[in-house]
Amino acid sequence: MNKKYLLLLLCGIILYGCKDKQPQSASQQEDVQAKQMLQGIWINEENQSVAFQVKGDTIFYPDSTIQPVYFQIFKDTFVLHGPNDVKYPILRQTRHLLKFRNQNDEEVTLTLSSDAEDVTLFPTKHPKPLNQNQLIKRDTVVVHEGERYHCYVQVNPTTYKVAKTSYNDEGVEVYNFYYDNIVNLHIFHGNRKLFSKDFHKNDFSSFVPREFLEQSVFSDLIFKAVDNNGFHYVASLVIPDSMSSFEVEIIVSFSGKSRISIR
Repeated sequence: MNKKYLLLLLCGIILYGCKDKQPQSASQQEDVQAKQMLQGIWINEENQSVAFQVKGDTIFYPDSTIQPVYFQIFKDTFVLHGPNDVKYPILRQTRHLLKFRNQNDEEVTLTLSSDAEDVTLFPTKHPKPLNQNQLIKRDTVVVHEGERYHCYVQVNPTTYKVAKTSYNDEGVEVYNFYYDNIVNLHIFHGNRKLFSKDFHKNDFSSFVPREFLEQSVFSDLIFKAVDNNGFHYVASLVIPDSMSSFEVEIIVSFSGKSRISIR
């Protein structure tokens, strides 16, 4: 079984390590010696796959789509500082051995690599986040009770980052980053602007679970129908590279008022 398959297989497993968004207490002293012992490339003892490389205070992964992460060691705790601060109990550490407890309450054993060729597995550059620079424009003509309306949708890429969480072979939480979108909706009745608004992902925070919203991208806004209640649009929120999505309905009335509801 290759490393990429194992990485995908472990995505979505609930992490055993404790998550804490609060920074480490200033009174805690980082174990600099333990961090120094962690420098180098580490191998999973069970399947002999390369787990990660430690350079300075950063962990790098052989999968180029996974972002490097800053880390610290406090006493017997291995702390990764991503979108969440994630802590792993260290069971044993020497210069050539690291044992910690993963999300299944199982011991993970890593050994220091002595193969100089392993460094070639780590990319020197990481790709930019996916689904960026995709400007979408849509012009729809709608007729209701003999009246013509022009509806304009524009999906604008932004620099707002969305972090998607997954887990590698060792059960360590890693992050892929994507760019979010802002969607403009304009509706005209002849020359009169009936409605105009920029929709952001957070506009749906009252309707979408917080954890889903944090990892999702506002992908698109699609016209569905027009009736006596107004213009019906569906906002699509998608977690990248997964089957998970959430649809929210936006209804714009003929008086230019909008409301949001769950489909």
